[in-house]
Amino acid sequence: MSALGAQAFQQMKSATPTDSEPALNSYVRCVAQPITEAAREGTGVKDWEIVVFKDDTANAFALPGGKIGVHTGILKVAKTADQLAAVLGHEVGHVIAKHGAERVSQSLAAQGGLAALDAALGGQSAGREQLLSGLIQVGFLLPFSRTQESEADLIGLDLMAKAGFNPRESVGLWQNMAAEAGGKSPPEWLSTHPANQARIDNLQKHMPQAVVTFNQVKSNGRSPHCSR
Repeated sequence: MSALGAQAFQQMKSATPTDSEPALNSYVRCVAQPITEAAREGTGVKDWEIVVFKDDTANAFALPGGKIGVHTGILKVAKTADQLAAVLGHEVGHVIAKHGAERVSQSLAAQGGLAALDAALGGQSAGREQLLSGLIQVGFLLPFSRTQESEADLIGLDLMAKAGFNPRESVGLWQNMAAEAGGKSPPEWLSTHPANQARIDNLQKHMPQAVVTFNQVKSNGRSPHCSR
């Protein structure tokens, strides 16, 4: 899955312009690095590649093998470092829970198993590019199920607390998302996720433990200071 994630990330970097503005990238890395450190046991990845994409859609993603992409548009909705941590914790949560891997495995089972994956990643099959694109689409680009989204929410809540970000701000993020939608179609990152109030209620249900964790790590001196 790491190899497939790397292929997907390379495709995205080729297709979408990146934003190399130093202060912006420093801010995003400041938020992302504590999250990835908190997730190391779950992902097995120490060093992550973090790229800011010049794209106005409110979106972000994480891929197996240590890849994170942040669209500039998400920063209009995630207005604080803690809220951006909620976004990135959620996306890394999908990686920890192997949600993309589940879908790729299901797709491969229908296409010939590991032989199909070998062909996609390095073989000489005539349909290699088509197969690779299909696996990337299934694994990383199509919407996750609402059950998977809810699971990633809770993993992300735990990660942001362990990283020293205020988990209460995850609720503020979803309130911003709802305001951004403004009765129109929701932002891309929100469009296939559970309803705002349902996920806020779920986060609030698990908030007490997250706050305990946050207070513990804060008392131990872990409190990232990330500013734009």
